[in-house]
Amino acid sequence: MFDSGIGGLSVLKALRAELPLEDFVYVADSAHAPYGERDDAYVIAQAQAIAKYLITAHRIKALVVACNTATAAAIEVLRQTHPRLPIVGVEPALKPAVAQSTTRRIAVLATRGTLESAKFRALLASLATQAEFVCRACDGLADAIEREEAPEIRALCAYYLPTRDQFGLKMGQIDTLVLGCTHYPFASAELREFIGPEVQIIDNGAAVAQQTRRVMGELSRRGTPGHCLLFSTGDGARLQQAAHHWLGLETRAQSLSI
Repeated sequence: MFDSGIGGLSVLKALRAELPLEDFVYVADSAHAPYGERDDAYVIAQAQAIAKYLITAHRIKALVVACNTATAAAIEVLRQTHPRLPIVGVEPALKPAVAQSTTRRIAVLATRGTLESAKFRALLASLATQAEFVCRACDGLADAIEREEAPEIRALCAYYLPTRDQFGLKMGQIDTLVLGCTHYPFASAELREFIGPEVQIIDNGAAVAQQTRRVMGELSRRGTPGHCLLFSTGDGARLQQAAHHWLGLETRAQSLSI
């Protein structure tokens, strides 16, 4: 699996809970982050290079694109290039949000690359009659989370979120917040501060993990608990620290040049 940085660790956490016997190889492409502010051609090139590395060096049996931006830009190209490899992507959890929302007003925080993608626009259009979506492109938020800059994270959350009075359980208010970037769950505490306790926050980690189990089918491993390998094209210490903090992993992050 790969992401532009540490954000995909939120998906890795869900995957390890769903598939505890599997081995995981995680690549944080931090040297080329943030993907959400890159053009499609750049993201596709990086996704292709990382997929090739994982297939060649680790003989993976499935690939999880743990990044909303990379999924939107590159997953179809990856599937065409590697037709026999099960590939699972992520997308903002709009459908689960519609199913759970009572007021039918839903806020979506995502990167600009995700919100401007044809894949997201098609998803949004398919649900347009079922709810009102308030979408915000959060430039800089994923990068601030990557750098663990707490004051900046809090300031950006306050800046991009709709005003507090727009959130709540009354008709006309936003009762559901969708986190459309895998980095954003790591800012849940800050987001919760601004939206209040009654609004539900939805990310896509559990859904991705369940889909991965489905597409793998009989490929699922049996036996002893699996282990994780961590690689970073940038600051490996940051990835290692985040993996320890959020997942309790003691694994050393190795450097990777792609």
